[in-house]
Amino acid sequence: MEAILDRIFGKQDIPSAPAPGIYHRMLTEGVESPHRFHLRIEADGSGVLIVDAAIILHLNPTAAEHAYYMVQGQDERKAAEQLAARYRVSPSRARQDQHELREQILALASTPDLDPVVFLGMERMEPASIRPQAPYRLDCALTYRLDESGTPDPLARARVDAELTMTEWEGILQKAWEAGIPHITFTGGEPTLRDDLGDLISFSEELGQVTGLLTDGKRLADEKYLDQLDQAGLDHILIVYDPDDPRCEAGLMNALGTEIFTAVHLLIEDEAGVSEQQWLHLKELGVGSVSLSSTSGSSALAEALRQARDRAAAHGLDLIWDLAAPYSAHNPIQGELETPPAGAGTAWLYVEPDGDVLPSQGVNKILGNLLRDPWDHIWARTMGE
Repeated sequence: MEAILDRIFGKQDIPSAPAPGIYHRMLTEGVESPHRFHLRIEADGSGVLIVDAAIILHLNPTAAEHAYYMVQGQDERKAAEQLAARYRVSPSRARQDQHELREQILALASTPDLDPVVFLGMERMEPASIRPQAPYRLDCALTYRLDESGTPDPLARARVDAELTMTEWEGILQKAWEAGIPHITFTGGEPTLRDDLGDLISFSEELGQVTGLLTDGKRLADEKYLDQLDQAGLDHILIVYDPDDPRCEAGLMNALGTEIFTAVHLLIEDEAGVSEQQWLHLKELGVGSVSLSSTSGSSALAEALRQARDRAAAHGLDLIWDLAAPYSAHNPIQGELETPPAGAGTAWLYVEPDGDVLPSQGVNKILGNLLRDPWDHIWARTMGE
């Protein structure tokens, strides 16, 4: 059979399969807005393609190789030549497959309101319903410190009284990248109290990671400081919104004036929920996405949370459900804290200021410490090994 194929296609060197690892590309040409791709090739040749840190495609080995050439920046013709030689198919068939995959990926990237986890071919899966070979995101609590007006987070572990140095955090970010984790969220406490936040964002950016920030927004009122974070490569901001604090308001307005994707987190503390006036105000400011949670699972707050979810939809605001958020025991998607939120320990992990790893914020289960323990050991413990 091999001799027959050689007569048909000609003897030629067969390209090697892509090596396992993570590959990154920012696509700017030929699109209305830039798109960021992370492709993780697994040991078995399959792949996970993450688009704009939001759309996740699980690919079989053949599709993973098609995506590999796209992420490497090769044009369709060159990619088709490699694939035709490797799989002994006609160049026209290889180019058609390459073209269709690229068109599907770009269509998904530009289509709003997709499930966080989808499969190529438009087969929808429940978010975090499949266990990846590494998380998609690492939430890094740089500090549990708050400013003088801050209210201590009841889910912050009281025993954590140490903070890692910038060099130690850089080591963790490097370990995360080598493990295939493409998305980092800096949280706390209040992460802007760390003077090295911009340096850590820049370090992650140089690695190729998507970076996000969860903050009270107050320090973003300083336009010069916000510009430093922007120049460092910060990709998205989630502001814990306090309508009664003018510094938070100023920080939100400044952030909305940048190219950084900015969303608002609303904490529901009583049955009154979010007023219609507040919804209108957020729309006037230009807010397009919100995250919601409540301080308890009481029936009254659960109803207020449902109403807030419905009012957000009525005002055309997108609901963000899976980013790290304070007081995250109760939100419209994840439910009670006693049951770890969907994706905790699989789609994302949480790192405390001393390097301890938890499945998610507030889930009291230490999986290991990223300073002391090998990554493989920590990941194995998410499965109880």
